[in-house]
Amino acid sequence: MECLVDLGWSGTSTTEVARRAGVSRGAQQHHYPTKMVLVAAALEHLLEAQRLAYETAFAVLPAERRNVSGALDLLWEVFRGRPAKALTELAVAARTDDELRPLCRDLNERILQVILEVFERLFPDNTLPPDFVPTMLRGVFAMFVGLSIQNALDDDVEGHQAAVLRQVKDVARLIVPEQGKPDPHPLTDDL
Repeated sequence: MECLVDLGWSGTSTTEVARRAGVSRGAQQHHYPTKMVLVAAALEHLLEAQRLAYETAFAVLPAERRNVSGALDLLWEVFRGRPAKALTELAVAARTDDELRPLCRDLNERILQVILEVFERLFPDNTLPPDFVPTMLRGVFAMFVGLSIQNALDDDVEGHQAAVLRQVKDVARLIVPEQGKPDPHPLTDDL
């Protein structure tokens, strides 16, 4: 992950990974004989680490923040973190790398599945139509990917990403009301 974030896909080598990990090249090759085997293992690790980090962070939020706004704030933090940057680096590199592409072909779908599973666990009492949630989360995912790429370039010095996040949270509160509170705006009744 560190190599992908710091050096990009083209600068990441098994030699550099072994150096940073403090292991011999032979030990690295014993466990991960090729760069693709190493990347496949890292990909699995990154996806599971992202899920656990998000669920843990949400669980320790104060009760008043355990709502859709708090969930979106945490998801934005996840998207700006180093593991997400590494996953984005792999996804972008896979566009032009024939060997990497098969590993990453379903990356977005796998990340979306994690987001959907976490959403359903965090908001089990939502009353949204079953086909609405996956589509809504796909849109949020696509938007956060774009915002995180821009954030990696400008660190939101102009406040544009923060403004988008505020408006997304305003809309999300209309769609997913807080647990135990009446729906303030039955936006989904017409879906």
